Amino acid sequence: MALPAFAARALGPPLQPEQGAPARTTCPRRHSRVEAELAASRPGSVAASVRAGPPRGVSLGFNSPPLQDEPPKAFSSLAGALRAPLFPLLPRGRRRRMHDLRRRWDLGSLCRALLTRGLAAVGHSLKHVLSAIFSKIFGPLASVGNMDEKSNKLLLALVMLFLFAVIVLQYVCPGTECQLLRLQAFSSPVPDPYRSEDESSARFVPRYNFSRSDLLRKVDFDINGDDLIVFLHIQKTGGTTFGRHLVRNIQLEQPCECRVGQKKCTCHRPGKRETWLFSRFSTGWSCGLHADWTELTSCVPAVVDGKRDARLRPSRNFHYITILRDPVSRYLSEWRHVQRGATWKASLHVCDGRPPTSEELPSCYTGDDWSGCPLKEFMDCPYNLANNRQVRMLSDLTLVGCYNLSVMPEKQRNKVLLESAKSNLKHMAFFGLTEFQRKTQYLFEKTFNMNFISPFTQYNTTRASSVEINEEIQKRIEGLNFLDMELYSYAKDLFLQRYQFMRQKEHQDARRKRQEQRKFLKGRFLQTHFQSQSQSQSQSQSQSQSQSQSQSQSQSQSQGQSQSPGQNLSQNPNPNPNQNLTQNLSQNLTQSSNPNLTQRENRASQKQGSGQEQSDSTSNGTNDYIGSVETWR
Repeated sequence: MALPAFAARALGPPLQPEQGAPARTTCPRRHSRVEAELAASRPGSVAASVRAGPPRGVSLGFNSPPLQDEPPKAFSSLAGALRAPLFPLLPRGRRRRMHDLRRRWDLGSLCRALLTRGLAAVGHSLKHVLSAIFSKIFGPLASVGNMDEKSNKLLLALVMLFLFAVIVLQYVCPGTECQLLRLQAFSSPVPDPYRSEDESSARFVPRYNFSRSDLLRKVDFDINGDDLIVFLHIQKTGGTTFGRHLVRNIQLEQPCECRVGQKKCTCHRPGKRETWLFSRFSTGWSCGLHADWTELTSCVPAVVDGKRDARLRPSRNFHYITILRDPVSRYLSEWRHVQRGATWKASLHVCDGRPPTSEELPSCYTGDDWSGCPLKEFMDCPYNLANNRQVRMLSDLTLVGCYNLSVMPEKQRNKVLLESAKSNLKHMAFFGLTEFQRKTQYLFEKTFNMNFISPFTQYNTTRASSVEINEEIQKRIEGLNFLDMELYSYAKDLFLQRYQFMRQKEHQDARRKRQEQRKFLKGRFLQTHFQSQSQSQSQSQSQSQSQSQSQSQSQSQSQGQSQSPGQNLSQNPNPNPNQNLTQNLSQNLTQSSNPNLTQRENRASQKQGSGQEQSDSTSNGTNDYIGSVETWR
């Protein structure tokens, strides 16, 4: 970059290389820098007479006059030499940047100075305020000696630390939504791990009145005996997931053996080669694919004890369990499953010893399956078994003539089926709801006294939830499944009442257990208290007895000393004439000392007797309380 003409004239002619020197190969910028340094060293040049600027980091202001008292100095660079006189020669952008830098530096230094002085003033005022507060609160301490310099510094340090913590907290956690500032976390109770999964209220208004026996489901299931759990698996209700929990996720003395690649698991009783579970994943579809209540009640006893003589069959308890689901979601899930090619052709539908005929149960499709059918076609089929499937599979079909629709009117048939399904569901050992996985797990564990290893998972996103239907289609599905809608409402009410009843019973048992523990601990405390009192009384009595014995020994020694001269005189063969007089004196002394001794002994005996009576009374009270505690235990 070439310098302007007047700058070149001020610097003088350019330097010429010496003769014999190699040609210049340096950068033009570096060469111009060297020329500027040589020009600054020449006497009389403009660059040499330029005053030195202010030191680095110090600003003299925007319009400060040049200093005249300082001697001229040589500079090592053209930028330093031409800072003041050549400032207008710089490009406009560079001049603007230099102005911004100087302005920022001036504002920053001013802010730092103001901040330092402000903090010092605030600290000084806080020190005086806090010292006044401390002098008011701790008057006696302040009168003894005022706060010295060290205490002031410590107090100021604490205040500054508090302010720093507040600033850091506001920086880390801005706003009011910070978790650290939510005081509700400290006041709110522990959340219920079995809260309703559909975010509904934990308490509800029951619609049906059930007795205590209907709500309290406590099955005495003996896995070592002959009892059997029978799982009634209704299509598309989450039964596959629950069936896997039964064989893979339950704590048992002898867990089920599940091999990789096989659906069925071996669930034997401890020490026996006999199953305790009748389900898809333990015994397979022994009574047909998705057998209903009518099929299972007539098939399971024959399958389990079919090879034995009727007289040798044990008296088993068959505990039936099942899972229900919202009818609309279950219907849509079955439609999507049928769309993918499912047919359930292997289902036997045995009723009253025979399967239904093709006239009694016609098919809705003509090909091998019903894959790809639209929802409208699925709903238009009048023989579709998906309609009211849960009521049909839980009721006793023999009451309505099985699948023969000509036995009774349709209205009466529907009423009988619904009442039969409700009765069977209420008397089942257990039933759960797909929409309440955690509650289902809780009730099963309390009913059968069997615990699962890992908790159940609530899946809110299913294939049925991905189907978007309008209100008209939903109402039509509810109309096609009106019996299932009524049964599900009944089942949900019973299910939630059972859950609430079991939770209240659990809380009452825990409260009763805590009260009994408090009584037991109180009894132990009173027992130890009485024992310590009796021990202290016995120690005081022993000390009093030892003191009385020591006093009696000292008195006997004094008596012995007083009697020794008389005895010596009596033993002397040549008694003195005053022998009778000394004997009389000694007898009088002994008689005068004996009453005091007898009085002390009587007092000691009285104290000992009262202490024994008190200890006997306390020991009797202790024995009575201990007897009551042992009776409770």
